[in-house]
Formats: sequence, C-alpha cells, structure tokens
Amino acid sequence: MEIVEEKQGSVMVVSPVGRVDGVGAPDLEKRISDIIERGESRLVLDCAEMNYISSAGLRTVLIGARSCQQKGGGLAICALQPECKAVMEMSGFLQILKSYDTRDQAVAAHSEDGG
Repeated sequence: MEIVEEKQGSVMVVSPVGRVDGVGAPDLEKRISDIIERGESRLVLDCAEMNYISSAGLRTVLIGARSCQQKGGGLAICALQPECKAVMEMSGFLQILKSYDTRDQAVAAHSEDGG
C-alpha cells in the first residue's frame, strides 16, 4: 500500500492507495500519527484509490479521528469506493465521521474557514 500526503490550505490530505488491511493499516496508522505529531489536526482521508478496508483499517481511521479531535481538529473522509463505502456504512462509521463525495468538498468543509 502506498500513502500520499498533500497539504491543501489548512488541511492535510492523506490518500491511501490499495488495500488498508492487516498489513497496510499499521503503516497508515503510523503515518496519520506522525502527521498529527507535526501539528496537523485537520485531516481528510481521500479514499479515491483505496479499494479495500478491513476491520484493522477501520480501527486505524477511528484512532486517527480521535487523535485529531483531541488536538482540536477532526478527520473527514472523501471519495469512498462502493465496496469501502458499504463496509463503513455497515460498521456505523459514516454516522460518526463526516463523509464527502469529492476531495474539494471535504477540504472546503474541513478547512479552518469552512469548519
């Protein structure tokens, strides 16, 4: 799994590419933790190229969201692929996390001026 970071205004966009499973989830968790330790607390998880998420991946997203909230920010999700969206809906994640159709929508809503 590859992880791409991109700063857009006051928001850090993190884009996992491939599977976020028991093998890739620890790498994503470490990357999110490192980003938060650098002082970023407004994160968008761009899932456009994430084609699978396991329970380990869901745990990673939840830990990241909690860490962002503790630092006064938050974590939003965007561009979920149908399979991943179904997993997140069934697990209740889309009821507790903000989700957007596109990266631009997520960044605009999640920026310091947008919310």
